[in-house]
Amino acid sequence: MPDAPVLYVLNGPNLNLLGEREPEIYGRETLADVQALCERAAPGWTVVFRQTNHEGVLIDWVQEARSAAQALVINPAAYTHTSVALLDALKTLSIPIVECHLSDPKTREEFRHHSYVALVAAKTVAGHGARSYELAVRAAVELAQERGLA
Repeated sequence: MPDAPVLYVLNGPNLNLLGEREPEIYGRETLADVQALCERAAPGWTVVFRQTNHEGVLIDWVQEARSAAQALVINPAAYTHTSVALLDALKTLSIPIVECHLSDPKTREEFRHHSYVALVAAKTVAGHGARSYELAVRAAVELAQERGLA
C-alpha cells in the first residue's frame, strides 16, 4: 500500500464539458476546478481523478480500484440510470463508495430518478453543484477511516 491512502474519483460521460454544457444545471466550474476541489478536500490522500465518456473504461477503473484504493467517489453521470454493468462492477468493491451528482436527479426528469449506483453506495451527495464533490470526498475519507482502511 502506498504511504498515503488512495481515493479514486471517477467521472462519467459529458463531465469533460463542465462549465460549458448546461451551466444553469451543472454550474460554471470546469472539471479541472472540480479536481482541485477534491484534492483540497482530501489532505494526506492521493486522489486519482479520472473522466471518461466510455462505459467499459469506467468499469475498468472501478475494477482497478478494488486493489488500488481505500475509497471511491463516483459521478457516473447518465450511466447512473442505465448501467447494470457498472452496478455489477461496483458490487465487487469492499471499499466505501460515495455517489456524487452536481444536480439533484430526483428533481429532474422522471428517467433520472432511478440510480443503480445507489443500490451499493454508502452515501449519495447530490444537488450542491461542484460542492457535491467536496462533500462526497469528505464522506468517503471519513467512511474509510471509520472502517480502518486509512
